[in-house]
Amino acid sequence: MDETNKRDTSSEIEPTPEETPDFDLLEESLEVGDTSASPVQPKSACEELPEDIDTSAAQEKGTEQMSGFSLGKEIFEWVQAIVVAIVIAMAIRTFVFTLVNVDGQSMEPTLHDRDRLVVTRLAYTPEKGDIIIFRPDCDPDRPYVKRVIAMPGETIDINPETGDVSVNGEILDEPYIKERIRTFGTVSFPAVVPENHVFVMGDNRNHSKDSRSQDVGMVSYESIIGKANFRFWPFSDWGTLYENESAGAE
Repeated sequence: MDETNKRDTSSEIEPTPEETPDFDLLEESLEVGDTSASPVQPKSACEELPEDIDTSAAQEKGTEQMSGFSLGKEIFEWVQAIVVAIVIAMAIRTFVFTLVNVDGQSMEPTLHDRDRLVVTRLAYTPEKGDIIIFRPDCDPDRPYVKRVIAMPGETIDINPETGDVSVNGEILDEPYIKERIRTFGTVSFPAVVPENHVFVMGDNRNHSKDSRSQDVGMVSYESIIGKANFRFWPFSDWGTLYENESAGAE
């Protein structure tokens, strides 16, 4: 009797939810998840980072490396920009225009010592009356500034008595000169200007070494640097060099 009661009593006891795992739910969750992944294992104490490890040093080092890289890149970009600017400036000076400083009195009263001029170079062909910058064969390292008086094929002559200058038999009207010629140089007149050459003189005729001298002679096109167009110094004389001039008789 006692044994029966004991069996009946034990058969009436049902396991509580806490004691019986939900195997169906566990199996379903495993099926939904990534079956290829291995079960997550809890980290052991040795795998955890110690609390006393300081990662700020590594972060600062990374920041320093990035700062150094940015500074180097900025310096490189500045150097590159400067080099490009220099190349452009040299190209402009070589092919477009250049700046020159007048040294001497041979072009007075038009130009004066220490005047600074803008000289155009691009596709320049000399014309009568132009003020040009050229390198004479006798002194190629020192550019000269003179005025074109006669063109290729023209006959230039200077009257030894009056100092008048004539081209192809016509006396030039020259309001730009300082005074009439009293010095005639070492060239025989009349003279014919060769092809691709010009005859030049300074406006200060009696204090100018120019085509009247055999040392300078006729100026070749190849030796011409360019045409002086504009004076930018001194500021009191700022402006073009030709607005009030006449090139003379054609």
